[in-house]
Amino acid sequence: QVQLVESGGGLVQAGGSLRLSCAASGSLISINTIGWYRQAPQKQRELVATISRAGSTNYADSVKGRFTISRDNAKNTVYLQMNSLKPEDTAVYYCNAKTWSGATNYWGQGTQVTVSS
Repeated sequence: QVQLVESGGGLVQAGGSLRLSCAASGSLISINTIGWYRQAPQKQRELVATISRAGSTNYADSVKGRFTISRDNAKNTVYLQMNSLKPEDTAVYYCNAKTWSGATNYWGQGTQVTVSS
């Protein structure tokens, strides 16, 4: 009952910036946390950043100081501002929503981010 649509991916040179968007719709009252995950070639999917309904944020150590997660409640949209991009940031980025209990996860289809050296 929750749909997530990512956008904003693309090709960028090292040191550049991108802003990803995750538009959420459906029964959003059930959602407590929205996060960004990524999966690089030949690597496991990893958590990048999360933001809760209360506004608390968490970041992976690899992106601290470079990435910022934020939200626009009026648009039901969560953003990931990515600065100082590195080739190792290249991955498919997925939006994830968790229910209050944590029992249910919703996923978007992903958006490709490619950082050239």
